[in-house]
Amino acid sequence: MAPPKESADAAFDPDQDPEVKRELRQNYRALTRHIRDQQANLNQYSTNDVLDQVKRADVLFDNVKQPQEATLDSHFLLLASNVGAAKAQAMKSGTGTFDVDDFVAKLVSYMGGKKNLNEEDIEKHMDGEDMTDVALDWAKIGRKALAKSRRVPAMGFMLGPLSIEQKKRAHTQRQRAEKNNAEVKAPQQLKEEDIQRSENETVKNVAHLQTLLEESGAVNLFKFVINPNDFAQSVENIFYLSFLIRDGKVALETNEEGEPTIYACDAPSDQDYQDGLKKNQIVLEFDMAVWKRAIEVFDITESMIPQRPPAQTKLGNKWYG
Repeated sequence: MAPPKESADAAFDPDQDPEVKRELRQNYRALTRHIRDQQANLNQYSTNDVLDQVKRADVLFDNVKQPQEATLDSHFLLLASNVGAAKAQAMKSGTGTFDVDDFVAKLVSYMGGKKNLNEEDIEKHMDGEDMTDVALDWAKIGRKALAKSRRVPAMGFMLGPLSIEQKKRAHTQRQRAEKNNAEVKAPQQLKEEDIQRSENETVKNVAHLQTLLEESGAVNLFKFVINPNDFAQSVENIFYLSFLIRDGKVALETNEEGEPTIYACDAPSDQDYQDGLKKNQIVLEFDMAVWKRAIEVFDITESMIPQRPPAQTKLGNKWYG
């Protein structure tokens, strides 16, 4: 790949030869394809291949005068750095265990220890006796060490690596801190009598709404259920009223003026359903915006349903409001 011929005096040249720019782009794209191939097949390429591609990119960069070519160069360098990082992670260093006995045996053999043993020494060696007094050619290993360093090693430094034992990671599970028994709180248990008490409260309120409707006659739905001073209780009133409408004890109609009207009535019998009476369900959307709008439109200043005290629920041995 021959680099294009171009002057490298100016960092940016808007009038750069189009042929030079076209050749630069082709060369950068070729480098990018090659480095992507290395990224996909790390084992087939060495680090020298990556270095060679980077050197070629350095030569090409001398002629980069436009932003587009500079972008291609930065993209190539990013891919090359990723390939280099991947190859570095794939390297295995220090994973093997250092065998001291094997190292000493090879060291003694290299310094001619076995050659200097006589028959008596061999018998002592077979019996497991100390053989440190056997003559070794220390000058031979010294000359070998001079090729790596000319610093005179101290005895402590030489014996240091032989005395190091490879640390083994202890696989221990983290013990969770035990909580103080005084701070541990058991969840409140909901008993059957608590549920029965809530059901009785609902039945009582539903019956109260039925009595009010029987006394008031036909009335606007919103004027009946809305409490202008309490949005939550307005929602509760609609909830209780839904039971009466479901059981057919309250009728819901739209009057001539288009207002939803409710009134107490007799619940339908089984014969009425056999004669063709059908149940219909409706969904009433009621949020705080509707609540405020209904108060304004129907000029509701007082609740027809008396204000109820805040409901309290007993869970276990405690009451919750």
